[in-house]
Amino acid sequence: MEVKHFPIVGLVEFVPRLFADDRGHFFETFSARLMAQAGADAQWVQDNQSNSKKGVLRGLHFQLPPHAQAKLVRVGQGRALDVAVDLRRNSPTYGQHQLMELSAERGNMFYIPVGFAHGFLALEDDTIFLYKCSDYYAPNAEGGLRWDDADLNINWGTEVAPLVSGKDEELPLFKDFVSPF
Repeated sequence: MEVKHFPIVGLVEFVPRLFADDRGHFFETFSARLMAQAGADAQWVQDNQSNSKKGVLRGLHFQLPPHAQAKLVRVGQGRALDVAVDLRRNSPTYGQHQLMELSAERGNMFYIPVGFAHGFLALEDDTIFLYKCSDYYAPNAEGGLRWDDADLNINWGTEVAPLVSGKDEELPLFKDFVSPF
Protein backbone atom coordinates (compact mmCIF):
# COMPACT_ATOMS: atom_id res chain seq x y z
CA MET A 1 0.00 0.00 0.00
CA GLU A 2 1.32 3.43 -0.95
CA VAL A 3 1.23 6.12 1.77
CA LYS A 4 1.15 9.84 0.98
CA HIS A 5 1.47 12.66 3.56
CA PHE A 6 0.36 16.25 2.95
CA PRO A 7 1.61 19.72 3.95
CA ILE A 8 -1.26 19.82 6.47
CA VAL A 9 0.23 17.59 9.16
CA GLY A 10 -1.85 14.58 10.12
CA LEU A 11 -3.65 14.03 6.82
CA VAL A 12 -2.68 10.80 5.05
CA GLU A 13 -3.75 9.15 1.80
CA PHE A 14 -3.53 5.38 1.47
CA VAL A 15 -3.56 3.86 -2.02
CA PRO A 16 -3.87 0.08 -1.92
CA ARG A 17 -2.35 -2.41 -4.33
CA LEU A 18 -5.16 -3.77 -6.47
CA PHE A 19 -4.95 -7.41 -7.46
CA ALA A 20 -7.06 -7.86 -10.59
CA ASP A 21 -7.79 -10.69 -12.97
CA ASP A 22 -10.67 -11.80 -15.19
CA ARG A 23 -12.82 -12.46 -12.09
CA GLY A 24 -12.57 -8.91 -10.74
CA HIS A 25 -10.24 -7.43 -8.15
CA PHE A 26 -9.17 -7.60 -4.51
CA PHE A 27 -7.50 -5.10 -2.21
CA GLU A 28 -6.88 -4.59 1.48
CA THR A 29 -9.10 -1.81 2.88
CA PHE A 30 -7.61 -1.61 6.36
CA SER A 31 -4.40 -2.52 8.17
CA ALA A 32 -4.01 -1.31 11.77
CA ARG A 33 -0.24 -1.88 11.56
CA LEU A 34 0.20 0.19 8.38
CA MET A 35 -2.10 2.94 9.65
CA ALA A 36 -0.13 3.20 12.92
CA GLN A 37 3.19 3.29 11.03
CA ALA A 38 1.83 6.22 8.98
CA GLY A 39 0.66 8.09 12.09
CA ALA A 40 -3.01 7.24 11.55
CA ASP A 41 -3.41 5.07 14.62
CA ALA A 42 -6.98 5.84 15.70
CA GLN A 43 -9.07 3.15 17.34
CA TRP A 44 -12.19 2.67 15.20
CA VAL A 45 -15.56 2.21 16.94
CA GLN A 46 -18.16 2.95 14.24
CA ASP A 47 -18.53 2.50 10.47
CA ASN A 48 -20.89 4.71 8.44
CA GLN A 49 -22.11 4.60 4.84
CA SER A 50 -24.00 7.07 2.70
CA ASN A 51 -25.35 6.86 -0.83
CA SER A 52 -25.53 10.10 -2.79
CA LYS A 53 -26.68 11.34 -6.16
CA LYS A 54 -24.25 13.27 -8.34
CA GLY A 55 -23.99 16.81 -7.02
CA VAL A 56 -24.86 16.06 -3.39
CA LEU A 57 -22.56 17.89 -1.00
CA ARG A 58 -22.36 16.75 2.62
CA GLY A 59 -20.48 18.85 5.15
CA LEU A 60 -18.50 20.48 6.51
CA HIS A 61 -18.98 18.43 9.69
CA PHE A 62 -17.10 17.57 12.88
CA GLN A 63 -17.85 16.51 16.44
CA LEU A 64 -16.79 18.58 19.42
CA PRO A 65 -14.63 17.23 22.25
CA PRO A 66 -14.98 14.99 24.18
CA HIS A 67 -16.65 13.18 21.24
CA ALA A 68 -14.29 14.44 18.51
CA GLN A 69 -13.74 11.94 15.70
CA ALA A 70 -10.86 10.92 13.51
CA LYS A 71 -12.13 9.45 10.21
CA LEU A 72 -10.85 7.05 7.59
CA VAL A 73 -12.90 7.64 4.45
CA ARG A 74 -13.18 5.97 1.07
CA VAL A 75 -15.62 5.45 -1.79
CA GLY A 76 -17.03 1.97 -2.40
CA GLN A 77 -18.82 2.97 -5.61
CA GLY A 78 -18.45 6.08 -7.77
CA ARG A 79 -16.26 9.09 -7.09
CA ALA A 80 -16.25 11.96 -4.59
CA LEU A 81 -14.31 15.15 -4.04
CA ASP A 82 -13.32 15.02 -0.39
CA VAL A 83 -12.15 17.92 1.77
CA ALA A 84 -10.62 18.26 5.23
CA VAL A 85 -10.32 21.69 6.91
CA ASP A 86 -7.77 22.15 9.69
CA LEU A 87 -9.53 23.46 12.84
CA ARG A 88 -6.61 22.98 15.26
CA ARG A 89 -6.15 26.51 16.61
CA ASN A 90 -2.39 26.11 17.29
CA SER A 91 -1.68 24.55 13.90
CA PRO A 92 0.36 26.56 11.36
CA THR A 93 -2.21 25.42 8.77
CA TYR A 94 -5.27 26.49 10.81
CA GLY A 95 -8.14 27.27 8.40
CA GLN A 96 -6.43 25.63 5.43
CA HIS A 97 -7.90 22.68 3.60
CA GLN A 98 -6.88 19.67 1.55
CA LEU A 99 -8.91 18.42 -1.42
CA MET A 100 -8.68 14.86 -2.69
CA GLU A 101 -10.62 12.81 -5.20
CA LEU A 102 -11.64 9.44 -3.85
CA SER A 103 -12.74 6.75 -6.26
CA ALA A 104 -13.90 3.17 -6.08
CA GLU A 105 -11.65 2.40 -9.05
CA ARG A 106 -8.47 3.48 -7.22
CA GLY A 107 -9.66 2.31 -3.80
CA ASN A 108 -7.79 5.19 -2.17
CA MET A 109 -8.51 6.18 1.43
CA PHE A 110 -8.10 9.46 3.29
CA TYR A 111 -7.22 9.62 6.99
CA ILE A 112 -8.50 12.73 8.75
CA PRO A 113 -7.43 13.13 12.38
CA VAL A 114 -9.35 14.77 15.22
CA GLY A 115 -9.48 18.55 14.80
CA PHE A 116 -10.69 18.74 11.21
CA ALA A 117 -14.01 19.56 9.54
CA HIS A 118 -14.88 17.12 6.79
CA GLY A 119 -17.13 17.16 3.74
CA PHE A 120 -17.51 15.68 0.30
CA LEU A 121 -19.20 16.23 -3.05
CA ALA A 122 -20.51 13.19 -4.96
CA LEU A 123 -19.13 13.30 -8.51
CA GLU A 124 -21.29 10.43 -9.83
CA ASP A 125 -24.77 9.08 -9.22
CA ASP A 126 -25.00 6.33 -6.61
CA THR A 127 -21.73 7.27 -4.97
CA ILE A 128 -21.32 5.09 -1.90
CA PHE A 129 -19.20 6.81 0.72
CA LEU A 130 -17.75 4.74 3.57
CA TYR A 131 -16.11 5.99 6.72
CA LYS A 132 -14.68 4.67 9.93
CA CYS A 133 -14.99 6.88 13.01
CA SER A 134 -12.91 6.90 16.19
CA ASP A 135 -15.86 7.90 18.40
CA TYR A 136 -19.57 7.24 18.35
CA TYR A 137 -22.04 9.68 16.85
CA ALA A 138 -23.11 12.14 19.54
CA PRO A 139 -25.91 14.52 18.43
CA ASN A 140 -25.13 16.98 21.24
CA ALA A 141 -21.53 17.27 19.98
CA GLU A 142 -22.35 18.04 16.32
CA GLY A 143 -20.51 20.94 14.75
CA GLY A 144 -20.06 22.29 11.28
CA LEU A 145 -19.08 25.12 8.98
CA ARG A 146 -20.60 26.45 5.78
CA TRP A 147 -19.44 24.54 2.72
CA ASP A 148 -19.35 27.75 0.66
CA ASP A 149 -17.58 30.00 3.18
CA ALA A 150 -15.57 32.61 1.26
CA ASP A 151 -12.87 32.66 3.96
CA LEU A 152 -12.24 28.92 3.51
CA ASN A 153 -12.16 29.39 -0.29
CA ILE A 154 -12.80 25.74 -1.15
CA ASN A 155 -12.98 25.11 -4.89
CA TRP A 156 -15.57 22.35 -5.11
CA GLY A 157 -15.07 22.29 -8.89
CA THR A 158 -18.72 22.63 -9.76
CA GLU A 159 -20.47 25.39 -11.65
CA VAL A 160 -23.87 23.96 -10.76
CA ALA A 161 -25.17 24.59 -7.27
CA PRO A 162 -24.72 21.39 -5.27
CA LEU A 163 -27.57 19.66 -3.46
CA VAL A 164 -27.09 20.58 0.20
CA SER A 165 -29.30 19.83 3.20
CA GLY A 166 -31.15 22.69 4.86
CA LYS A 167 -29.20 21.95 8.04
CA ASP A 168 -25.86 22.31 6.21
CA GLU A 169 -27.00 25.57 4.56
CA GLU A 170 -27.43 27.10 8.04
CA LEU A 171 -24.05 26.16 9.50
CA PRO A 172 -21.92 29.05 10.83
CA LEU A 173 -19.11 30.81 9.01
CA PHE A 174 -15.45 30.21 9.81
CA LYS A 175 -14.98 33.81 11.03
CA ASP A 176 -17.55 33.12 13.77
CA PHE A 177 -15.99 29.80 14.78
CA VAL A 178 -14.07 29.42 18.04
CA SER A 179 -12.00 26.25 17.88
CA PRO A 180 -12.16 23.79 20.77
CA PHE A 181 -9.35 21.73 19.19
